[in-house]
Amino acid sequence: MNKRKFPSLKPLFLERMQKLLPDKKDFQDYLEILKIPPVKSIRCNKIKISPKELKKKLEDKKWKIKQPYKDYPEVMVVENNLEPGELGRALEHLLGYYYIQELASMLPVIALQPKESEKILDLCSAPGSKTTQIASEMKNSGSIIANEVSLGRIKILASNLERCGVTNTIITKKDGVAFCNRIKKYNPELKFSKILVDAPCSGEGTLRSSPKTYAMWNIKTIKALSRIQKQLVLLAFEILKSGGELVYSTCTHAPEENEEVVDYILNEFSNVKLEKISLPIKTREGIIKWERKEFLQEVKKCARIYPQDNNTEGFFIAKFRKLK
Repeated sequence: MNKRKFPSLKPLFLERMQKLLPDKKDFQDYLEILKIPPVKSIRCNKIKISPKELKKKLEDKKWKIKQPYKDYPEVMVVENNLEPGELGRALEHLLGYYYIQELASMLPVIALQPKESEKILDLCSAPGSKTTQIASEMKNSGSIIANEVSLGRIKILASNLERCGVTNTIITKKDGVAFCNRIKKYNPELKFSKILVDAPCSGEGTLRSSPKTYAMWNIKTIKALSRIQKQLVLLAFEILKSGGELVYSTCTHAPEENEEVVDYILNEFSNVKLEKISLPIKTREGIIKWERKEFLQEVKKCARIYPQDNNTEGFFIAKFRKLK
């Protein structure tokens, strides 16, 4: 694997990551994987083609395709050294047969386990990687509301839904908190069987694919985002059915945006519990102590995904159930 130069990490970021990864070798492995570009991963869009058919088409082009997870054949890694942009220019991509998506980014929907005929909300949906993945798992049946606040990102979302042949989705343009409040006020009988809150975050887990995150990293931003995330999940629970499930995910390692949010929700609701998450990769349990804060023992059920464990980006996933 080719290593590359990467910008200097900010001292406070390094200090925090060392606290999260106290084992010296583990921390060094983390720093080393950041120098290696992420693998080229794609997800077969089962609305238009089966994984078997897509694999054959791509192998006919002399692409070397690996399917790393036996139970999820739609997840594929392209092992060739392709030309820059070749994945996006390929006819199969333009026809919507596959979606270019990082491996860890596919995991929240695997945790959500969408089923046909369900009513699902993707609260922070653009650019549509997870919305199209949900639609694919639902076989284009049931209904999805894909909410997004930015008009520019909605255009990208709409384009991706169209390319992938998704027809079971309604796009809404609203701030996530305002969207939940509006549903609760004006349409209180509307409840969702499943909700995905793939929240806006500081993006610490995306350093391998987005080096600009190094320059943007800021502790004040992390604390501000934590407040927003708590409100998003809190209000999403108000429009979740009894017995329904909510997956909260971020692409960051910051405990303020992860375990602290989960702990806050568990303390706010007496009728919510965390579910154990089963994923096809190595995960680490949620932490229950961070700086001066202690979290509930149940928070251990969350899944921390580190890049050095699976050669992916970094992610965090929690799955809640609203009790009846």
